Amino acid sequence: MPGLALGLPVEFNAALAGILGLLVGSFLNVVIYRLPKMMERQWAAECAELAGKAADSAEKFNLMVPRSRCSSCGHVIDWYENIPVLSYLFLRGKCSVCGTKFGWRYPLVEAVTGALFFFCAWRWGLTATGLAWSGFAATLLALALIDWDTTLLPDDVTLPLLWAGLIVAALGWNPAVQLMDALWGSVAGYLSLWLVYWVFKLVTGKEGMGYGDFKLFAALGAWFGWSALVPMILMASVIGALVGIALKFSSGLREGGYVPFGPFLAGAGLTAMVFGPQSILRFIGL
Repeated sequence: MPGLALGLPVEFNAALAGILGLLVGSFLNVVIYRLPKMMERQWAAECAELAGKAADSAEKFNLMVPRSRCSSCGHVIDWYENIPVLSYLFLRGKCSVCGTKFGWRYPLVEAVTGALFFFCAWRWGLTATGLAWSGFAATLLALALIDWDTTLLPDDVTLPLLWAGLIVAALGWNPAVQLMDALWGSVAGYLSLWLVYWVFKLVTGKEGMGYGDFKLFAALGAWFGWSALVPMILMASVIGALVGIALKFSSGLREGGYVPFGPFLAGAGLTAMVFGPQSILRFIGL
């Protein structure tokens, strides 16, 4: 049965998945913070190479090293200070050495990822389908926050998400979407925003979005099929416009007066996963 694994009740399986999600959420915090910085270092090294200069021999920096540390005093975070959610609560959100406050987003990302994994295991069980959708949810969460922080949607994340959607459909792990629907969904997702981009640029002379948005929407098309694209783009556009208006009136817009679109695409994708694509139309009143 899809709701059982190893003879255990679905609730127990979901709880196990939720615990795994907490751990994955802790790693997502590392990805969200470090991946853009890794990209910046790579760009700097490439520019230095083109200019015939020696690359900066800075400390090795990737998703694994150096170990996480306090940005204020440099205290290396011990394993017992890095237990998802619990360590944050025990330390009251502060560094154990200097007392500098850590952001509330760290435990929130962990908790949200745990909740998403719990939902996927509860709905699809500890199966290939449940694992696939858990990975999908974690990836969208990471992309949303990276884009919100930096306006970047890294190819290292969007393209594997796109390929994963096609592979999952080909293997039959996503019964609701056949491979051809996933294929044309990815094509339609990319081309639709690509056309909007160029029409907007030809009319206004400005760039309304980045190429990462095309790739993310193509990935959503691969996971949900071409028929889900209209509900998702409508939801992302409506909520993005509302948030943009709210930020404008609250003087919260960043320099340049723009709002990244990726977080709203990711939010539409997560909504479609939890409630179904057609529920989005009812959500926005259509």
